[in-house]
Amino acid sequence: MIVGLIIILLLVLLLPFTKFVEKNLEMFLFIMGVLSVLVSQVLDWPLIKEALVHPINITLAVLVAGLLFRWFQTPIEKGVLGMSRAIPYRVFIALFVIILGLISSLITAIIAAIILVAIVGVLRLDKESEIRLVVLACFAIGLGAVLTPLGEPLSTVVVNKLNEDFFYLLKLVGIYVIPGVIIFGILAAMFVKSREESQEILSQQSSKEKAPNNSETESYGEIIIRSLKIYLFVMALTFLGAGFEPLIERYLLDLNPLILYWINMISAVLDNATLAAAEISPSMDSTTIRDMLLGLLVSGGMLIPGNIPNIIAAGKLDITSKQYAKFALPVGLVAMVVYFVVILIF
Repeated sequence: MIVGLIIILLLVLLLPFTKFVEKNLEMFLFIMGVLSVLVSQVLDWPLIKEALVHPINITLAVLVAGLLFRWFQTPIEKGVLGMSRAIPYRVFIALFVIILGLISSLITAIIAAIILVAIVGVLRLDKESEIRLVVLACFAIGLGAVLTPLGEPLSTVVVNKLNEDFFYLLKLVGIYVIPGVIIFGILAAMFVKSREESQEILSQQSSKEKAPNNSETESYGEIIIRSLKIYLFVMALTFLGAGFEPLIERYLLDLNPLILYWINMISAVLDNATLAAAEISPSMDSTTIRDMLLGLLVSGGMLIPGNIPNIIAAGKLDITSKQYAKFALPVGLVAMVVYFVVILIF
């Protein structure tokens, strides 16, 4: 069983960078998820029911938001462009990422990701800047959403499992998360090209070939297909999380928290809420819980399957696994090192 799960994990890590799998990522992850629960022998009706039901709310949110942005595209575009011109462009980018990251704990990471997609489409960035902005914003959302139980499933799982109050995670990791969100906003302002540079690149592209325009009105069919892909994606992550739970329980739970911090980089491809549910116990002290959570949160932005915002943004903006990882992996590794030094000192 263990050998089979390790092989599946390696396939999930490596094959999304191949062209064929990249174009069929949702189906590939679904197949890997089913294989993982078969190898672990945990496939039963309650799990199937959870896999069918769990993606519904996320899918509906993506569908409804897609329809709303289609219907109100013109006023949204005017509002965003007006704000981006009223203040310095790089200040706007930084504030956008910081505010989105912080309010994701109240509006949910899903809604924050949908807002990210809508605004990035309006800004009409060159592809490199678009990818960088999306990656850094996804890191910010992934961090910020943990501050309350409303933000994401991981925070809900932790608060419920520890039987703590609404502000527990804000008090536990807020001092680490909030500066991180601010830094990702500043990095976005630094790494995204200026409005003029982006427009020049796009105009050069359009003179050679038609450049993609993410602000074009989507058809109803495209909105529905994207929502169904999100459904399949979340279902796949549910199966993967359940399939790897026996491996986690057998080999990871007794490890030193600082070692587990690094091992939790598997959150880049597995559902971090499932990992948190398996790893965290009420018997742990707050320092141990903090270290484990930070490992899960930071690494979640490193690959597309790591967090729902990554999945939503990459799917809508046609960002491939290779394009996303090329920028996100180095950023994530540096962030992991920085947070590791911080938790060692404090």
